[in-house]
Amino acid sequence: MTARTCIPWPDKRLRTPAAEVSEITDEIRATWDDMIDTMEAMPGVGLGANQIGVLLRLAVVDASEERGKAVRIANPEVLHASVQLREHEEASPNLPGVSAKIKRPRAVTVRFLNEAGEIEEKDFVGLWATSVQHQIDHLAGKMYFDRLSKVKRDMLLRKAAKLR
Repeated sequence: MTARTCIPWPDKRLRTPAAEVSEITDEIRATWDDMIDTMEAMPGVGLGANQIGVLLRLAVVDASEERGKAVRIANPEVLHASVQLREHEEASPNLPGVSAKIKRPRAVTVRFLNEAGEIEEKDFVGLWATSVQHQIDHLAGKMYFDRLSKVKRDMLLRKAAKLR
């Protein structure tokens, strides 16, 4: 397939909640394939469709060490999140050159539509959990830096602006 270009911050599509996917079609599968190619080219551990300008609730996540284990997700919804938090340095190809430590639940149970068009519930732990939560934020029109205090967020955005 094809690695696509990630749209640059502050493109309004990054702040627009993505639309639900009603069914898994060949077009959806092709978009997922492009998203995996894009994620691998970054390289990264996940990608939300709106990061490449597609306003559908689609994401891919691959936090495996060996790669090639991408989970294709449509309409993800967190059913359960662990109380225990995990801190991880997060970034986005939409705002290159900056990152921030973000605390998120260490484990989550997510319900989603899988590539076969079936509803699936899956547990994600560690980096997998961090990535899937990061992608769900993207699909809701949120960026990782929205989880920072206003002072830290403003500093990060000023630094990013200087890098552009």
